Amino acid sequence: MPSISYTSARELIGLITSGEVTPLEVMEDTLGRIEASNPSLNAFVFIDADRAIDEARAATESFATGRNPGPLAGLPIGVKDLEDVGGMVTSFGSVPFKDNVAAEDSVQVARLREAGAIVVGKTNTPEFGSTGFCKNRLFGATRNPWNLERTPGGSSGGSAAAVAAGMVPMATGSDGGGSVRIPASYTGCFGLKTSYGRIPMGPLPILNMNPIVVPGPLTRTVEDAALYLDCVAGYHPSAPDSLPRPTTSYLENLDRIPRGLTIAFSPTLGYATVQHDVMTRVEEAVSCFEEMGHTVVLLEEAIPNVVDAWSKLFSLNIYGTLNENIEKYGREMSRALVASLGEARSLTLEQLIEAQRIKTEQNRVLWNLFERFDLLLTPTMPTEAFAAGGPPPTEIDGRPISILDVVAFAYPFNLSGHPAASVPAGLTESGMPAGLQIVGPRHRDDLVLQASRAYEMARPWNDTWPVVP
Repeated sequence: MPSISYTSARELIGLITSGEVTPLEVMEDTLGRIEASNPSLNAFVFIDADRAIDEARAATESFATGRNPGPLAGLPIGVKDLEDVGGMVTSFGSVPFKDNVAAEDSVQVARLREAGAIVVGKTNTPEFGSTGFCKNRLFGATRNPWNLERTPGGSSGGSAAAVAAGMVPMATGSDGGGSVRIPASYTGCFGLKTSYGRIPMGPLPILNMNPIVVPGPLTRTVEDAALYLDCVAGYHPSAPDSLPRPTTSYLENLDRIPRGLTIAFSPTLGYATVQHDVMTRVEEAVSCFEEMGHTVVLLEEAIPNVVDAWSKLFSLNIYGTLNENIEKYGREMSRALVASLGEARSLTLEQLIEAQRIKTEQNRVLWNLFERFDLLLTPTMPTEAFAAGGPPPTEIDGRPISILDVVAFAYPFNLSGHPAASVPAGLTESGMPAGLQIVGPRHRDDLVLQASRAYEMARPWNDTWPVVP
């Protein structure tokens, strides 16, 4: 059997459908790689090997009888431990929920499985996705395949580590303040924060109070993310604000990027501080778009810093989910999470109205920006990955920063709902990945994917991955 450790999902599906490998052989190889690498990384926190083998055997038998299981034909995937897989524990990275067995699949997982994907297990996440690095009291810290002393980021850190380490070709993530793009940047993966509503959230115990968190894929190639989106996008009644299914395929249109785009580049959004060698890699990546024939304009005006509004509304979403459990389980949860929930509980009507005013002003600014520009480019993260157990850095190149300055480029587009992707921009001086963020007009996930694909073709990255001890 050919080596499949870093084979893309598309290539792996091609091998399966051509008969060069069977889904069962792929799954056995996958489980072997996880067994070898996971003790070093702690990317997966739950594996159901028997179920995965049974489903892979069934997919192999389907091919043998001339039936194709679907576009993801026997593909092994990981699922972030904030999302339900029927029959598996959804712990949310939280001690009180360590035995919380899900009754059914989430909409996204159900669609991936209907397309033929096989869930290997659950990937680690900070408690309720509340931090930008991947550590919790239940399972401990996840480590970055590029450097085991560093974090893969959060909150989809387990998924990113699993993909970057060659355990699985794709994994689910979710992004409420950078939680797909942060780990994509820190591990050299491709991560897509979809438009709000593009992939249905749910079923949820309570509908989101604010349109901030979205599901999205972590993959090694843009093609794989487009295929993933083709399988999961579209309206579902459990998510009343989900968008209709697109009328065309993201994958089929991936190489049809318009010519002569006008692109804005904002190195700081007017307020961020960026590590010097991260900025060097990002500027090199931006120049690639000029080499492709697009016009890149340095954006001089600042984008409103919406950190206070985003922070309040994001915390309110988590509080809405957990409010009935705080008194019962608060002592078993992290102090930082409990403190954040306490702040959310004390929000006044005036503070919520002010957050909405800030969001309205941000909408006006971005509305005007995307009338002038087709895309916006920024660094994904201001720094390279920091220590696996945290805390986040308090300074960048000697300049002091606040804790949320570490995600300065991510949360604005959760508040606004615009689609955004992180593509690898190269390695820093210490050999850690850095990311370029590509932001598109609202609902233009297709254009973000096309721009990401064009960049990937100009600067291929899928042949450079870490060696995991």
